[in-house]
Amino acid sequence: MSEKIVTLAHGAGGKQTAELIKEVFASHFSNPEFTADDAAVLDMGNGKIAMSTDGFIVSPFEFHGGNIGKLSICGTVNDLSCMGARPRYLTCSFIIEEGFPLSKLEEIAASMEKTAAEAGVKIVAGDTKVAGKGQVDHIFITTTGIGTLTEGFSTSGAFAKPGDAILVTGDIGRHGCTILLAREDLGIEADIKSDCAPLWGTVESMIRATKDIHVIRDATRGGVGTVLYEIASESDVGVKLDSTAIPVDPSVRGVCGMLGLDPLYLANEGTLVVIAPKEQAQTLLAVLKEGKYSANAAIIGEITDAMPGKVVVTTEIGAETLLPQPGGELLPRIC
Repeated sequence: MSEKIVTLAHGAGGKQTAELIKEVFASHFSNPEFTADDAAVLDMGNGKIAMSTDGFIVSPFEFHGGNIGKLSICGTVNDLSCMGARPRYLTCSFIIEEGFPLSKLEEIAASMEKTAAEAGVKIVAGDTKVAGKGQVDHIFITTTGIGTLTEGFSTSGAFAKPGDAILVTGDIGRHGCTILLAREDLGIEADIKSDCAPLWGTVESMIRATKDIHVIRDATRGGVGTVLYEIASESDVGVKLDSTAIPVDPSVRGVCGMLGLDPLYLANEGTLVVIAPKEQAQTLLAVLKEGKYSANAAIIGEITDAMPGKVVVTTEIGAETLLPQPGGELLPRIC
């Protein structure tokens, strides 16, 4: 029998990623603080913090709407924000390929500086390694962040309850579609810009409106569909979506139609999935509609007690279909 190996599918955010984490990392790293959420919540004795780390290997490293530097700040800031934590400090690690232009490195650093300032975080330490030609695809960045928890507020993928409403804070699939068009010679002309953005302000505005929010998740690798399958599994609930309510940019919808892709499985870098009691949904939606990065927010479905662990989609003609379980290599190197 041949030895099992790591494939690109293991990094796509779907079924294989979950299996890799469960079978390898969770089995060796398991402890009371080990979490499936976007960041770990840690009790420091005199208060709680959230801590998260994320690696970024996006190809190409520049894209419409940002670059790997902006992405590296947004990714970790947003993971902290999803736990209701105000981002405070970041560290960063660079692995740079020999021959990488210094002018491009400075552009990336400047983008990180600008995005960190917008997010209200300080970059306080870091590490730099230079790898030989061909050992790295241009540049890889890892950021680790710490944030302070909002008092009286707690979220988790295990907190979703039947009857809850499901919201997204913006239209879906733009980042994944942007990277796809930037990387592949598909002969498709479309004006699509990544939604890459720091979202603590978005989360803070929701918390100010109500602390009665059960789940907030960053819909990055694997997109909204994968996140909803994760939540359905963690909370042991069913998910029911209204396909007509899901916001998708017309250009993204057109590209997906041509390539046979589902926007629900395309990555986002500025869109959150929010699950809250139904009576809070309209309040949250109104707040989001006023936000800088959430004007396209929508209520897209509800949590049910039917078919636990599954995601069902109601189509335009009223029929119900099971959303396929995420798996395989969906769209590599999007973050």
